[in-house]
Amino acid sequence: MRKLRVLVVDDSAVIRRMVRDVIAADPELEVAGVAANGRIAVSMVEQCVPDVVTMDIEMPEMDGLAALKEIRRSHPGLRVIMFSNLAERAAIATLDALAAGAHDYVTKPSKAQNAGEGSERIRAQLIPKIKALCRRLQVDRPAELAIPLLSRSRISPQGSRVDIVAIGTSTGGPNALGEILPCIPSDFPVPIVVVQHMPPIFTAFLAERLAAASQISVKEALPQAELVPGEAWVAPGDFHMTVQRDGTHMRLGVNQQPPENSCRPSVDVLFRSVAEAYGSRCLAVVLTGMGHDGLRGCERIHEAGGQIVVQDEPSSVVWGMPGAVASAGLADRILPLREIAGEVIHKASINRSVEDSVAAQLHGQVV
Repeated sequence: MRKLRVLVVDDSAVIRRMVRDVIAADPELEVAGVAANGRIAVSMVEQCVPDVVTMDIEMPEMDGLAALKEIRRSHPGLRVIMFSNLAERAAIATLDALAAGAHDYVTKPSKAQNAGEGSERIRAQLIPKIKALCRRLQVDRPAELAIPLLSRSRISPQGSRVDIVAIGTSTGGPNALGEILPCIPSDFPVPIVVVQHMPPIFTAFLAERLAAASQISVKEALPQAELVPGEAWVAPGDFHMTVQRDGTHMRLGVNQQPPENSCRPSVDVLFRSVAEAYGSRCLAVVLTGMGHDGLRGCERIHEAGGQIVVQDEPSSVVWGMPGAVASAGLADRILPLREIAGEVIHKASINRSVEDSVAAQLHGQVV
């Protein structure tokens, strides 16, 4: 298994050194080169032929977003991970970078952290993402090998009514959500709840962007918000999101209980609550993402009689989360990203009464 070559791009000499040292210490990785700004990085891509680029966002001469766009023109498949601060401007720039073709992002160590803490943060966040994004390059395994898993998918419950759609995703999720949610019609008959692994601030801007591109309402989750048809709620960064029954109503809950699968928000937390509140009348959708968050939650949904759809490997940025569910035999359908919106709309329309459709349309008119 060959070493993965990483080009490190950052205008801070301190950060460059920290990232370079962390990469050099890993036996599966090697530093292909370092660059102090985007313009140098663009020229070095041709020289050092990296497998992945870590790209700072704010740099002199040419910033990370401009450099990313240049690299995409000549190297559309090159993996790029953005380095971002936890600030409003950086959050917006990071979402712009993801939309422009960056595969993922990592938040920089804070100034309050010492060198040891900063290096450990980089090691914990960056190294797993590099390896997950480049795994196919290391093992030279074609994505088509995942297709036989379709034969292990369970038979979907026929005619089962869906009263909620719960979506879980991580790496590659913002773009995947950006392909699915804008396809959902304004008269969609059920609510949608979403966990996207992201820090605070980022999730609020993600919800705003999705709302601007969608026919349905998309908002960051609010405590005690009532779930109604034709609205989507995104879990806030650093908070778990749950669904709770309140008499005849369903409401959102948010909490800061311990992370699960090193994640907060966690897909497992949301899916468990959905299974408990809705029983068999739920549809879980697991999209591209690193790790296995959502697997245990899908087990609960499966036990409750709900339905599960996962994104296939070829269309996933990282086939960790959906792959774990598919490998466990829990998926009713394994679909390419382009087909998932249609499947969600189809399943939500099955076994719905005329009254339901009229009520959903009226709600859309009121909103």
